[in-house]
Amino acid sequence: MIKLKGMTWDHSRGYDPMIATSLRFSEKFNNKVAIEWDKRPLQAFADRPIEEMTDDYDLIVIDYPHVGEVAAKGLLQNLDIPKYNNEIELLKKQSVGSSHDSYFINGKQWALAIDAASQVACYRKDLFNDLPKNWKALIDLSKQRVVLWPLKPVHAISSFYSIYNNITDHIKPDNREFINIKYGVDTLQMMKVVSDELDSNCLEMDPIQVSELMSTQNNFHYCPYLYGFSNYARNNFKEFFLTYCNVLDLSGKGPFGTHLGGTGIAVSKVSKNIELAIEYAHWIASSDCQKNIFYKSGGQPANAIAWQDKEINLETNNFFTNTRLTLDLAWVRPRHNGYMEFQDEAGNIINDYLKSNIKEEVICKKLCEIYKESFRN
Repeated sequence: MIKLKGMTWDHSRGYDPMIATSLRFSEKFNNKVAIEWDKRPLQAFADRPIEEMTDDYDLIVIDYPHVGEVAAKGLLQNLDIPKYNNEIELLKKQSVGSSHDSYFINGKQWALAIDAASQVACYRKDLFNDLPKNWKALIDLSKQRVVLWPLKPVHAISSFYSIYNNITDHIKPDNREFINIKYGVDTLQMMKVVSDELDSNCLEMDPIQVSELMSTQNNFHYCPYLYGFSNYARNNFKEFFLTYCNVLDLSGKGPFGTHLGGTGIAVSKVSKNIELAIEYAHWIASSDCQKNIFYKSGGQPANAIAWQDKEINLETNNFFTNTRLTLDLAWVRPRHNGYMEFQDEAGNIINDYLKSNIKEEVICKKLCEIYKESFRN
Protein backbone atom coordinates (compact mmCIF):
# COMPACT_ATOMS: atom_id res chain seq x y z
CA MET A 1 0.00 0.00 0.00
CA ILE A 2 1.35 3.41 -1.03
CA LYS A 3 0.26 6.16 1.36
CA LEU A 4 0.24 9.90 0.67
CA LYS A 5 -0.67 12.58 3.18
CA GLY A 6 -2.52 15.80 2.45
CA MET A 7 -3.41 18.99 4.33
CA THR A 8 -6.55 21.02 3.62
CA TRP A 9 -8.81 23.47 5.49
CA ASP A 10 -11.45 22.79 8.09
CA HIS A 11 -14.84 23.24 6.45
CA SER A 12 -17.05 20.75 4.63
CA ARG A 13 -16.26 22.65 1.40
CA GLY A 14 -12.53 22.19 1.98
CA TYR A 15 -12.39 18.72 3.52
CA ASP A 16 -15.22 16.53 2.20
CA PRO A 17 -14.25 16.77 -1.50
CA MET A 18 -10.67 15.76 -0.69
CA ILE A 19 -11.88 12.62 1.08
CA ALA A 20 -14.31 11.69 -1.69
CA THR A 21 -11.88 12.30 -4.56
CA SER A 22 -9.07 10.44 -2.78
CA LEU A 23 -11.24 7.36 -2.40
CA ARG A 24 -12.13 7.51 -6.10
CA PHE A 25 -8.46 8.03 -7.02
CA SER A 26 -7.52 4.99 -4.91
CA GLU A 27 -9.96 2.82 -6.87
CA LYS A 28 -7.99 3.60 -10.02
CA PHE A 29 -5.06 1.74 -8.45
CA ASN A 30 -7.11 -1.18 -7.08
CA ASN A 31 -7.06 0.44 -3.64
CA LYS A 32 -3.28 0.06 -3.40
CA VAL A 33 -2.86 3.84 -3.13
CA ALA A 34 -4.35 5.84 -0.23
CA ILE A 35 -4.38 9.56 0.48
CA GLU A 36 -4.98 10.56 4.10
CA TRP A 37 -6.08 14.14 4.81
CA ASP A 38 -5.57 16.37 7.82
CA LYS A 39 -7.31 19.74 8.18
CA ARG A 40 -6.44 23.07 9.76
CA PRO A 41 -8.67 26.00 10.81
CA LEU A 42 -9.48 28.64 8.19
CA GLN A 43 -7.27 31.24 9.92
CA ALA A 44 -4.32 28.85 10.02
CA PHE A 45 -4.93 28.16 6.34
CA ALA A 46 -4.03 31.78 5.64
CA ASP A 47 -1.33 32.11 8.30
CA ARG A 48 0.69 28.90 8.60
CA PRO A 49 3.89 29.03 6.51
CA ILE A 50 4.04 26.36 3.82
CA GLU A 51 7.59 25.42 4.82
CA GLU A 52 6.16 24.03 8.07
CA MET A 53 4.16 21.46 6.09
CA THR A 54 6.21 20.35 3.08
CA ASP A 55 8.22 17.77 5.07
CA ASP A 56 5.06 16.13 6.44
CA TYR A 57 2.63 16.32 3.52
CA ASP A 58 2.73 15.23 -0.11
CA LEU A 59 -0.28 17.37 -1.08
CA ILE A 60 -1.16 20.79 0.34
CA VAL A 61 -4.19 22.94 -0.36
CA ILE A 62 -2.89 26.52 -0.45
CA ASP A 63 -3.93 30.15 -0.84
CA TYR A 64 -2.28 31.78 -3.87
CA PRO A 65 -0.48 34.68 -2.12
CA HIS A 66 1.87 32.04 -0.72
CA VAL A 67 3.37 31.38 -4.17
CA GLY A 68 5.94 34.16 -3.79
CA GLU A 69 7.34 32.39 -0.74
CA VAL A 70 7.13 29.07 -2.59
CA ALA A 71 9.07 30.37 -5.59
CA ALA A 72 11.71 32.02 -3.41
CA LYS A 73 12.33 28.97 -1.21
CA GLY A 74 11.80 26.09 -3.64
CA LEU A 75 9.26 24.38 -1.40
CA LEU A 76 6.90 22.91 -3.99
CA GLN A 77 7.02 20.98 -7.24
CA ASN A 78 5.99 23.02 -10.25
CA LEU A 79 3.07 21.30 -11.98
CA ASP A 80 3.61 22.52 -15.56
CA ILE A 81 5.93 19.69 -16.49
CA PRO A 82 6.14 18.49 -20.13
CA LYS A 83 3.99 15.40 -19.51
CA TYR A 84 1.05 17.66 -18.63
CA ASN A 85 1.48 20.47 -21.18
CA ASN A 86 -1.90 19.82 -22.82
CA GLU A 87 -3.68 19.59 -19.47
CA ILE A 88 -2.16 22.88 -18.29
CA GLU A 89 -3.30 24.70 -21.42
CA LEU A 90 -6.80 23.29 -21.05
CA LEU A 91 -7.02 24.23 -17.36
CA LYS A 92 -5.94 27.76 -18.19
CA LYS A 93 -8.75 28.06 -20.77
CA GLN A 94 -11.27 26.61 -18.31
CA SER A 95 -10.29 28.85 -15.41
CA VAL A 96 -12.91 31.01 -13.71
CA GLY A 97 -11.38 34.48 -13.85
CA SER A 98 -7.73 34.54 -12.80
CA SER A 99 -7.95 31.48 -10.55
CA HIS A 100 -5.50 29.40 -12.59
CA ASP A 101 -3.05 32.23 -13.28
CA SER A 102 -2.98 33.27 -9.61
CA TYR A 103 -0.72 30.26 -8.90
CA PHE A 104 1.67 31.10 -11.76
CA ILE A 105 4.75 33.12 -10.83
CA ASN A 106 8.37 33.28 -11.99
CA GLY A 107 7.44 31.28 -15.08
CA LYS A 108 6.12 28.24 -13.19
CA GLN A 109 2.72 26.84 -12.15
CA TRP A 110 3.04 26.10 -8.43
CA ALA A 111 -0.51 24.86 -7.83
CA LEU A 112 -3.69 24.07 -9.75
CA ALA A 113 -6.91 25.89 -8.92
CA ILE A 114 -9.50 23.53 -7.45
CA ASP A 115 -11.75 26.07 -5.68
CA ALA A 116 -12.74 29.49 -7.05
CA ALA A 117 -14.03 32.29 -4.85
CA SER A 118 -13.98 36.02 -4.38
CA GLN A 119 -15.85 38.46 -2.24
CA VAL A 120 -19.46 38.60 -3.44
CA ALA A 121 -22.75 39.68 -1.83
CA CYS A 122 -25.52 37.51 -0.40
CA TYR A 123 -29.04 37.90 0.93
CA ARG A 124 -32.10 36.04 2.15
CA LYS A 125 -34.42 36.05 -0.84
CA ASP A 126 -37.34 34.78 1.26
CA LEU A 127 -37.10 37.83 3.54
CA PHE A 128 -35.81 40.59 1.33
CA ASN A 129 -35.44 41.42 -2.35
CA ASP A 130 -34.84 45.19 -2.44
CA LEU A 131 -31.08 45.03 -2.91
CA PRO A 132 -29.10 48.24 -2.35
CA LYS A 133 -27.93 49.86 -5.58
CA ASN A 134 -25.35 52.24 -4.09
CA TRP A 135 -23.46 53.01 -0.88
CA LYS A 136 -26.11 55.35 0.49
CA ALA A 137 -28.70 52.60 0.14
CA LEU A 138 -26.35 50.24 1.97
CA ILE A 139 -26.01 52.76 4.81
CA ASP A 140 -29.78 53.12 5.03
CA LEU A 141 -30.19 49.34 5.09
CA SER A 142 -27.52 48.92 7.77
CA LYS A 143 -29.40 51.36 10.01
CA GLN A 144 -32.25 48.84 10.02
CA ARG A 145 -29.89 46.40 11.77
CA VAL A 146 -30.43 43.70 9.15
CA VAL A 147 -26.93 43.78 7.63
CA LEU A 148 -24.00 41.53 8.52
CA TRP A 149 -20.45 42.08 7.23
CA PRO A 150 -17.45 39.94 8.28
CA LEU A 151 -14.72 42.38 9.34
CA LYS A 152 -12.31 40.22 11.27
CA PRO A 153 -8.81 41.56 10.43
CA VAL A 154 -8.06 39.36 7.41
CA HIS A 155 -11.53 40.08 6.01
CA ALA A 156 -11.31 43.78 6.82
CA ILE A 157 -8.31 44.11 4.48
CA SER A 158 -10.17 41.99 1.90
CA SER A 159 -13.14 44.38 1.88
CA PHE A 160 -10.80 47.38 1.80
CA TYR A 161 -9.30 46.00 -1.41
CA SER A 162 -12.68 45.23 -2.96
CA ILE A 163 -14.02 48.74 -2.37
CA TYR A 164 -10.82 50.62 -3.21
CA ASN A 165 -10.35 48.75 -6.51
CA ASN A 166 -13.88 49.65 -7.57
CA ILE A 167 -13.90 53.36 -6.77
CA THR A 168 -10.58 54.09 -8.48
CA ASP A 169 -7.77 52.38 -10.43
CA HIS A 170 -7.07 48.96 -8.97
CA ILE A 171 -4.00 48.46 -6.82
CA LYS A 172 -0.98 47.35 -8.82
CA PRO A 173 0.91 44.77 -6.74
CA ASP A 174 4.34 45.94 -7.98
CA ASN A 175 3.66 49.55 -6.97
CA ARG A 176 5.52 49.84 -3.67
CA GLU A 177 3.69 53.08 -2.89
CA PHE A 178 0.61 50.83 -2.51
CA ILE A 179 -2.40 53.19 -2.70
CA ASN A 180 -3.47 56.74 -3.49
CA ILE A 181 -4.02 58.32 -0.06
CA LYS A 182 -7.16 60.19 -1.12
CA TYR A 183 -8.95 57.08 -2.32
CA GLY A 184 -7.65 55.12 0.63
CA VAL A 185 -9.26 57.70 2.93
CA ASP A 186 -12.51 57.50 0.94
CA THR A 187 -12.51 53.71 1.23
CA LEU A 188 -11.96 53.73 4.97
CA GLN A 189 -14.67 56.33 5.50
CA MET A 190 -17.11 54.27 3.47
CA MET A 191 -16.35 51.20 5.56
CA LYS A 192 -16.57 53.10 8.83
CA VAL A 193 -19.96 54.72 8.23
CA VAL A 194 -21.50 51.30 7.61
CA SER A 195 -19.62 49.35 10.28
CA ASP A 196 -20.70 51.87 12.93
CA GLU A 197 -24.30 50.77 12.29
CA LEU A 198 -23.59 47.05 12.53
CA ASP A 199 -23.58 44.61 15.41
CA SER A 200 -20.11 44.99 16.95
CA ASN A 201 -19.61 41.22 16.62
CA CYS A 202 -19.09 41.77 12.90
CA LEU A 203 -15.59 43.01 13.72
CA GLU A 204 -14.72 39.52 14.95
CA MET A 205 -16.60 37.51 12.31
CA ASP A 206 -15.45 35.58 9.26
CA PRO A 207 -17.62 34.64 6.24
CA ILE A 208 -18.49 31.21 7.64
CA GLN A 209 -19.87 32.71 10.85
CA VAL A 210 -21.91 35.25 8.88
CA SER A 211 -23.23 32.55 6.55
CA GLU A 212 -24.17 30.34 9.50
CA LEU A 213 -26.14 33.14 11.15
CA MET A 214 -27.91 34.22 8.00
CA SER A 215 -28.88 30.66 7.09
CA THR A 216 -30.20 29.63 10.51
CA GLN A 217 -32.15 32.67 11.76
CA ASN A 218 -34.23 35.53 10.33
CA ASN A 219 -32.55 38.57 11.90
CA PHE A 220 -30.18 39.39 9.05
CA HIS A 221 -31.08 39.91 5.42
CA TYR A 222 -28.00 41.10 3.52
CA CYS A 223 -24.19 41.04 3.44
CA PRO A 224 -22.32 43.36 1.03
CA TYR A 225 -18.90 41.63 0.98
CA LEU A 226 -17.97 38.10 1.95
CA TYR A 227 -16.38 35.11 0.29
CA GLY A 228 -19.06 33.15 -1.52
CA PHE A 229 -19.85 29.71 -0.10
CA SER A 230 -21.98 27.73 -2.54
CA ASN A 231 -22.78 25.23 0.21
CA TYR A 232 -25.07 27.77 1.86
CA ALA A 233 -26.89 28.27 -1.45
CA ARG A 234 -27.83 24.60 -1.64
CA ASN A 235 -31.25 23.48 -0.51
CA ASN A 236 -31.23 21.58 2.78
CA PHE A 237 -27.61 22.45 3.67
CA LYS A 238 -28.99 24.67 6.44
CA GLU A 239 -32.48 25.65 7.55
CA PHE A 240 -32.57 28.50 4.98
CA PHE A 241 -30.59 28.87 1.79
CA LEU A 242 -28.69 32.06 0.91
CA THR A 243 -28.91 33.73 -2.49
CA TYR A 244 -25.57 35.07 -3.76
CA CYS A 245 -25.11 37.92 -6.22
CA ASN A 246 -22.57 40.35 -7.63
CA VAL A 247 -21.21 43.10 -5.41
CA LEU A 248 -22.19 46.76 -5.73
CA ASP A 249 -21.07 48.76 -8.74
CA LEU A 250 -19.65 51.88 -7.04
CA SER A 251 -18.18 53.67 -10.05
CA GLY A 252 -19.75 52.39 -13.27
CA LYS A 253 -17.17 49.61 -13.75
CA GLY A 254 -19.53 46.83 -12.74
CA PRO A 255 -18.66 44.47 -9.87
CA PHE A 256 -14.96 45.02 -10.55
CA GLY A 257 -11.91 44.47 -8.38
CA THR A 258 -13.07 42.23 -5.57
CA HIS A 259 -10.56 40.29 -3.53
CA LEU A 260 -9.92 36.96 -5.31
CA GLY A 261 -9.74 33.96 -3.01
CA GLY A 262 -10.14 30.26 -3.64
CA THR A 263 -7.64 27.44 -3.22
CA GLY A 264 -5.13 25.46 -5.22
CA ILE A 265 -3.67 21.96 -4.88
CA ALA A 266 0.12 21.86 -4.54
CA VAL A 267 2.71 19.06 -4.33
CA SER A 268 5.65 19.03 -1.92
CA LYS A 269 9.07 19.09 -3.56
CA VAL A 270 10.27 16.39 -1.15
CA SER A 271 7.34 13.98 -1.58
CA LYS A 272 8.47 10.38 -1.95
CA ASN A 273 5.53 9.77 -4.30
CA ILE A 274 5.75 12.90 -6.38
CA GLU A 275 4.46 11.43 -9.65
CA LEU A 276 1.32 10.04 -7.99
CA ALA A 277 0.75 13.34 -6.19
CA ILE A 278 1.03 15.28 -9.46
CA GLU A 279 -1.36 12.87 -11.17
CA TYR A 280 -3.94 13.36 -8.40
CA ALA A 281 -3.53 17.15 -8.55
CA HIS A 282 -4.19 17.27 -12.28
CA TRP A 283 -7.15 14.92 -12.02
CA ILE A 284 -8.90 16.80 -9.19
CA ALA A 285 -8.53 20.07 -11.16
CA SER A 286 -9.97 18.56 -14.35
CA SER A 287 -13.45 19.47 -15.54
CA ASP A 288 -14.67 15.89 -15.26
CA CYS A 289 -13.78 15.63 -11.58
CA GLN A 290 -14.79 19.21 -10.77
CA LYS A 291 -18.32 19.01 -12.17
CA ASN A 292 -18.98 15.55 -10.77
CA ILE A 293 -17.51 14.06 -7.61
CA PHE A 294 -15.77 17.25 -6.44
CA TYR A 295 -18.93 19.35 -6.61
CA LYS A 296 -21.25 16.55 -5.47
CA SER A 297 -19.20 15.97 -2.32
CA GLY A 298 -19.57 19.62 -1.29
CA GLY A 299 -16.78 21.35 -3.19
CA GLN A 300 -16.88 24.73 -4.90
CA PRO A 301 -15.22 24.17 -8.28
CA ALA A 302 -12.66 26.39 -9.97
CA ASN A 303 -13.33 24.96 -13.41
CA ALA A 304 -15.65 26.98 -15.67
CA ILE A 305 -17.23 23.82 -17.11
CA ALA A 306 -18.69 23.16 -13.68
CA TRP A 307 -19.70 26.81 -13.20
CA GLN A 308 -21.71 26.68 -16.42
CA ASP A 309 -23.43 23.38 -15.65
CA LYS A 310 -27.23 23.79 -15.60
CA GLU A 311 -27.85 21.09 -13.01
CA ILE A 312 -25.23 22.49 -10.64
CA ASN A 313 -26.76 25.96 -10.88
CA LEU A 314 -30.25 24.58 -10.34
CA GLU A 315 -29.09 22.83 -7.18
CA THR A 316 -27.37 25.97 -5.83
CA ASN A 317 -30.09 28.51 -6.62
CA ASN A 318 -27.87 29.87 -9.42
CA PHE A 319 -24.91 30.60 -7.15
CA PHE A 320 -22.43 30.20 -9.99
CA THR A 321 -24.19 32.12 -12.74
CA ASN A 322 -25.23 34.86 -10.28
CA THR A 323 -21.66 35.57 -9.17
CA ARG A 324 -19.65 34.71 -12.28
CA LEU A 325 -19.14 38.31 -13.40
CA THR A 326 -17.70 39.29 -10.02
CA LEU A 327 -15.32 36.32 -10.20
CA ASP A 328 -14.24 37.12 -13.74
CA LEU A 329 -13.47 40.72 -12.73
CA ALA A 330 -11.80 39.86 -9.42
CA TRP A 331 -8.37 41.19 -8.48
CA VAL A 332 -5.28 39.08 -7.83
CA ARG A 333 -3.57 40.07 -4.60
CA PRO A 334 0.18 40.72 -4.35
CA ARG A 335 2.20 37.51 -4.20
CA HIS A 336 5.74 38.62 -3.43
CA ASN A 337 7.74 36.94 -0.69
CA GLY A 338 6.82 39.06 2.33
CA TYR A 339 3.24 39.90 1.35
CA MET A 340 1.59 37.53 3.83
CA GLU A 341 3.14 39.38 6.78
CA PHE A 342 1.80 42.64 5.35
CA GLN A 343 -1.69 41.19 4.94
CA ASP A 344 -1.81 40.12 8.60
CA GLU A 345 -0.59 43.46 9.92
CA ALA A 346 -2.72 45.55 7.55
CA GLY A 347 -5.84 43.62 8.53
CA ASN A 348 -5.20 44.40 12.19
CA ILE A 349 -4.66 48.08 11.40
CA ILE A 350 -7.93 48.42 9.48
CA ASN A 351 -9.86 46.41 12.08
CA ASP A 352 -8.48 48.65 14.85
CA TYR A 353 -9.45 51.73 12.83
CA LEU A 354 -13.05 50.53 12.58
CA LYS A 355 -13.14 50.26 16.39
CA SER A 356 -11.66 53.70 17.04
CA ASN A 357 -11.44 57.34 15.98
CA ILE A 358 -8.00 57.23 14.38
CA LYS A 359 -7.66 59.60 11.43
CA GLU A 360 -7.93 57.94 8.03
CA GLU A 361 -4.81 59.69 6.73
CA VAL A 362 -2.78 58.15 9.56
CA ILE A 363 -4.05 54.68 8.69
CA CYS A 364 -3.36 55.06 4.97
CA LYS A 365 0.18 56.32 5.53
CA LYS A 366 0.87 53.41 7.86
CA LEU A 367 -0.45 50.93 5.29
CA CYS A 368 1.77 52.44 2.59
CA GLU A 369 4.76 52.31 4.92
CA ILE A 370 4.41 48.64 5.84
CA TYR A 371 3.61 47.65 2.26
CA LYS A 372 6.92 49.12 1.10
CA GLU A 373 8.67 47.29 3.95
CA SER A 374 7.12 43.98 2.83
CA PHE A 375 9.46 43.95 -0.19
CA ARG A 376 12.58 43.76 1.95
CA ASN A 377 12.95 40.02 1.12
